[in-house]
Amino acid sequence: MLRTQTELACDLAAARAQTDALFQLVRPDSLFERPIPERHRMVFYLGHLEAFDWNLLAREALERPSFHPTFDRLFAFGIDPPPGQLPRDQPSDWPSLAEIDRYNQRTRDEIDELFSEVPEQLQHAAIEHRLMHAETFAYILHQLPYERKARAASGIPYSPTTRPREPQACCPIPAGAALLGRGPEEGFGWDNEFQAHTVEVPAFSIDRYKVTNGDYLEYVREGAEAPFFWIERGGRWFYRGMFAEVPLPLDAPVYVTWEQADAYARHRGSRLPSEPEWQRAARDAPPSTNVDFRGWDPLPVTAGDTGGPAPVQMAGNGWEWTSSVFQAFPGFEPFPFYRNYSAPFFDGRHYVLKGASPRTAACFLRPSFRNWFRPGYPYVYATFRLVRS
Repeated sequence: MLRTQTELACDLAAARAQTDALFQLVRPDSLFERPIPERHRMVFYLGHLEAFDWNLLAREALERPSFHPTFDRLFAFGIDPPPGQLPRDQPSDWPSLAEIDRYNQRTRDEIDELFSEVPEQLQHAAIEHRLMHAETFAYILHQLPYERKARAASGIPYSPTTRPREPQACCPIPAGAALLGRGPEEGFGWDNEFQAHTVEVPAFSIDRYKVTNGDYLEYVREGAEAPFFWIERGGRWFYRGMFAEVPLPLDAPVYVTWEQADAYARHRGSRLPSEPEWQRAARDAPPSTNVDFRGWDPLPVTAGDTGGPAPVQMAGNGWEWTSSVFQAFPGFEPFPFYRNYSAPFFDGRHYVLKGASPRTAACFLRPSFRNWFRPGYPYVYATFRLVRS
């Protein structure tokens, strides 16, 4: 659906409100912490969002002269280092919060003045980039010690399952075509979403529900490693939520790495779905209500289940790992204004995730959107379900 200039400006303001609210959850003296060793210190993201907008909208699109080239470069790019190559910068290597705040405010003022002059594709890119970081910063915030962050409104309250989960419930998916990607006439999408094409998929069956903590606990008791979000205290397992530890919710989806999901699937005589299989199974499946920033932690896998024939929560309540390595679709062309968005990750070392998490913005619920991470990366709100041929 086409957006007017007024609507796009409102979308940018709403995206800013989302990220501003996240930074306000961090004590100012904690912004120089690095809760995830593989990522920048949190202070980087405070400057990155505005630097990205300036570099893309003012410098790239309109060739405006820079008012702070040092910050434009310093805050330009995030990092995704290979295992064992962690960043080594110190808090003293970063500017003060006051300096960053001045840069951010001037950037916003100037962007607001020129936003209507920017090509619409780049306007969408700036808005969605910020909303992506509203989720990725949530992963970082999740790992910050509780005493270093303020408590936000809890969002959707967790409640135990009221609808019983059918044992081994699965959905048969007949052979047919899966539509992957996006056509240029469908509106904005990122470069890896193009071009639209179909893939023939043999018949298979897929679990109706995501794998739960309770399912995975049995596996752990058989000797498997516990997921990153779990912690054992006094012989009891707890889930490390965003704002508190809670007794492990057995009916909520388990958040795991791709390596753990793949090993569990093989242990159970099953496998992970390929990207085309997931796409085919997700047709006409309604999303979870636990999406678009409505909640912080997962709900039961049966929440919202109306008993229909489609798999439940294919989008929302946790991204879902696939067996597909992240790679280009036929006809892929990198965006000239953001050439390193996708292409550097076509390295055979990242896997596709589909769906959405509780902290995923609604715009990413389009069927063509693709997420990706390294197979051992544990910080993502990523779960999975099993398929059988």
